Amino acid sequence: MGLLSNRDASGASSLRRIVTGNYTMLAIPAFLGSMAVEYLALRRKADVLVELDDPTTESNTARPLGYEARDTLASLAMGAGMLAIGVAASKAFDPLDRWLYRRRLASLGSRRFGFAAAVLAWDFFYYWDHRWGHEHRVFWAAHVNHHSSRRYNLSTALRQSWTGAMMHWVFTPMFAMGFSPAQVARAGELNLLYQYWVHTETIDKLPRPVEMVFSTASHHRVHHGADPQYLDRNYGGILILWDRLFGSFEPEVERVHYGLTKNIDTFNPVRIAYHEWADIIRDLARSSSWRERVGYTFGPPGWAANA
Repeated sequence: MGLLSNRDASGASSLRRIVTGNYTMLAIPAFLGSMAVEYLALRRKADVLVELDDPTTESNTARPLGYEARDTLASLAMGAGMLAIGVAASKAFDPLDRWLYRRRLASLGSRRFGFAAAVLAWDFFYYWDHRWGHEHRVFWAAHVNHHSSRRYNLSTALRQSWTGAMMHWVFTPMFAMGFSPAQVARAGELNLLYQYWVHTETIDKLPRPVEMVFSTASHHRVHHGADPQYLDRNYGGILILWDRLFGSFEPEVERVHYGLTKNIDTFNPVRIAYHEWADIIRDLARSSSWRERVGYTFGPPGWAANA
């Protein structure tokens, strides 16, 4: 299998590297087709929920179900931007990645089941990448756009970051472990593609053995919740085992309110991508001490100087 060969170490042309985005681009027709099917399914489900909700308490207006044209177009624009920026970032990081791989401390990728090990390793590092993206504001700025929709459907999966490349460093230990740049790139893309299907309200909880091991639609709905009991939970990409192991797991109990604790209420892709960066710059400009500058940058989202 080509992925498991050592040809990447020979300095061959980087054109042979599997750049993140290639398989995602090939999957675009499947994305569009599945979104069309989900659109029809959610329309029928919405009719049922309207009958069940009590309009005197909380209606579907507070928990919108299904698709909204401007919201979907914004998500598609974010996905397209991520693909373009991701290809450019992959080429920019390629020399560093290859340098690290040439100086690897182990050769896990060339062993039997090397690619399976790469997928597992990526998922582990992704858990921490994702968790830190919620715990530190500067990293949250690169991730918040993915949570900015108040709707939850397959198009939400495409609402990807335009500044996510800043977290590339989280995965660089994989090169020292002996996974080739091609293996790392493909493992990362497989992780991203897996997460597409969990962004839906059409799939209920799966059999318990699956829910115990894998990240599912039920688990990821919790992750997108703005409800207090759901905030900053269920970071796993493919495996939910990391959350169970590191204490960040939360089961889905009641229907989720999606979005941010303070929604930005915009469909402008540029504002969606950069609004938190603009807020950080604003807070830094009015900071009067290094404590405030560090807090506004590396503190948790919502950090306040007077807290």
